[in-house]
Amino acid sequence: MRTPTIEYLHLFTATGTLIPSMLGRAYSFLDWDGWSGERVVLKPDGTIPLARLYIDNLSEQKIARFFYITNIFAFEETGRENRERWQCGAEFLGGGGFVADVEAILLAQDVLRKLGIKDIELQLSHAGLIKALIRELKLGPDEESKVTNRILEGDWRALAEAKTTNAELSGVLSQIVSLKGKSSNFLQNLGALFQHASPNFKLALGDFMNIAALLESLDYSYEIDITAMHGFEYYTGVCFEILSGGEKIAGGGRYDDLIPLMGGENIPSCGFALYVDPIMKLLPLENRGEVEILVKGEELTTEVARTCFTLAQSLRDAGHATELALNLFQGSEQERNGYRWVISVSAKKPFILKDCKQRQQRSVTSLAEVLDAIGTK
Repeated sequence: MRTPTIEYLHLFTATGTLIPSMLGRAYSFLDWDGWSGERVVLKPDGTIPLARLYIDNLSEQKIARFFYITNIFAFEETGRENRERWQCGAEFLGGGGFVADVEAILLAQDVLRKLGIKDIELQLSHAGLIKALIRELKLGPDEESKVTNRILEGDWRALAEAKTTNAELSGVLSQIVSLKGKSSNFLQNLGALFQHASPNFKLALGDFMNIAALLESLDYSYEIDITAMHGFEYYTGVCFEILSGGEKIAGGGRYDDLIPLMGGENIPSCGFALYVDPIMKLLPLENRGEVEILVKGEELTTEVARTCFTLAQSLRDAGHATELALNLFQGSEQERNGYRWVISVSAKKPFILKDCKQRQQRSVTSLAEVLDAIGTK
């Protein structure tokens, strides 16, 4: 799917993608229409525009899988980071349950592996579990909002520093923030800390355990770290990040409330984005195919230039990667670059065909003979 570069700002603020502290990182402006205008934004996220497109045009499809490749925009004061960035994403709209979550996680990892990226690390968190844990603190509305906003910004000390009236939680909050695990047993131990937790907490924990257990059964390794995610406002279930060499190269999760928040039906959904810019740095530079043939002219005349162009096109039509010498008539420097064949074109002489591999050369009198000598690929 292709979505617009410019979107309505309210779509991102209403769904929590742009919390107040993040508004300064968005390129927003008024789109004037007569005497009125609406604030719009250069899209900072790939999922929201796709969700809007689905609601407006494709909502009759109760199960829909989409992918996109798009640019997103984020203001960065230092100028050291790209302000225009690229994402590849996949979204599974109508995909409910932990099996759909695992499908998204495996798809993201498989794409990265097929690109040849090694040392992939998968980190798992769960937005539903975090939100239920915050509610377990039994804070007042204002205090709960402050704690949530700090966590959204990545400040997990807010959880440990919260003044809770829940005696069961007060002694273990700092432990929860620092705990990390690599198996579903870790989550069972976490559940043991909350014998009297709410149904929502137990439901989220059970979902998380199912995802972890299925990944284990498929021999996919992971690390559970509930602090691995921030900015998870529209996520409702599992959240995941994929890292390589300590740098985040992908992320995603479940966002069942997103479509309803944007005015659509109650559609369960999950998805992910691959971050193209850091991924590109990890890809090895490869020669995707050598240029086999260099065509060069011996004289600077219109007739010789015409013959060079005609010969090059005929060679390309026959399947050969062919390059014209710079300025057509100055190819001596280029001959050193490892061509298989070098063909010299002159107005007075036949073609000179040089076999650089066999270190031989001969004269041929026509384009047909050149093609016959080199062959069709």
